[in-house]
Amino acid sequence: MELPPIRFENVTVSFEERDVLKDVSLTLNEQRIGIIGANGAGKSTLSRLINGLVLPTQGAVYVGDRDTQKHAKQIRRDVGFVFQNPANQIIMPLVSEDIAFGLKNLQLSKAERQKRVHETLAELNISHLADRESHTLSGGEQQMVALASVLAMQPRTIVFDEPTTMLDLRNRLAFQREIAKLEQRAIVVTHDLEILEDFDRVLVVTDGRIAFDGRPDEAIANYRQWSHA
Repeated sequence: MELPPIRFENVTVSFEERDVLKDVSLTLNEQRIGIIGANGAGKSTLSRLINGLVLPTQGAVYVGDRDTQKHAKQIRRDVGFVFQNPANQIIMPLVSEDIAFGLKNLQLSKAERQKRVHETLAELNISHLADRESHTLSGGEQQMVALASVLAMQPRTIVFDEPTTMLDLRNRLAFQREIAKLEQRAIVVTHDLEILEDFDRVLVVTDGRIAFDGRPDEAIANYRQWSHA
């Protein structure tokens, strides 16, 4: 799968006259990228810039050659987003209906949509959940359904915002395995540092800036050192 570069060019994001991110310039090419930092450091804002959920106050963000300011709709088809609380993402009463919901925006026949739903459920080993009522699912099951809804759209990049915060150890490890198997680029915002140990690159965000950018072991050491300073 060809993965388009993601470029941040002198990006500043301000909310209510406060700079949440300050003059960030980056190019992301790797398949597994982690983003870590203290609460309020700006890491979730950084991740939301990638698919246009947040737009720069200054500067520009590009996915391939598309500017998020001008091409947000196309970019959101190519960049999926899995939120911290999957219950906020699941909107249809039945699991299979929820996964099919986003596909209605694509030019697919009903049969093609159903086929994609079944394939995605099978890919994540959750076919048994197809006819379950969404509100009866466990936290781990909800997180897998939220991922399935994004995967069904066949994006090339998936952004995860604190995906394991609400999961117990068993479900956290299961979700970690699914991320590892993805063909897509995975960009993961997390406090769960163990998830990142085999990633290609990790960014440490501090006070709205990229404080460190490098290998996971070095980035995690830098973050721990900063956290204990």
